[in-house]
Amino acid sequence: MADGSTGASDHDGAGFVLKPWELHGEGREFEKLGRELGKAVGALEKDLAVLGTPWGADRPGGAFAAVYGPARGELLGGLRALAGQLGGVGAGLHTMAERTTDTDTTTADGFGGTAGAATSSGAVATPGVVPAVPKDMSV
Repeated sequence: MADGSTGASDHDGAGFVLKPWELHGEGREFEKLGRELGKAVGALEKDLAVLGTPWGADRPGGAFAAVYGPARGELLGGLRALAGQLGGVGAGLHTMAERTTDTDTTTADGFGGTAGAATSSGAVATPGVVPAVPKDMSV
């Protein structure tokens, strides 16, 4: 693939560069964020459960509970959904990386070459040998 960072415009402004290993790295970050948010939501749920109903059963407490109960459920449900969506973004980035690699390989094969035939130094790879595209070059 050409030099540049994921999604960065190339020199003439006519395209962009996708680096599969960077997409995989970012995908793992989104998955990690989703897991961490999921754990935080679980801890919040437990902490709220421990509180019980400290507002009491009197009229003001009942009014508070009538508003708090549904809002609490909506908040926790929304946060759980967000955690899942973050993980889904990560999965989508992995899919994009794999499809980019497949497309590069298929396109190179269609032209009778190999994906990534020329290195960044200009050297040409061994003809007929498709170099392995690294899935993870992140630190």
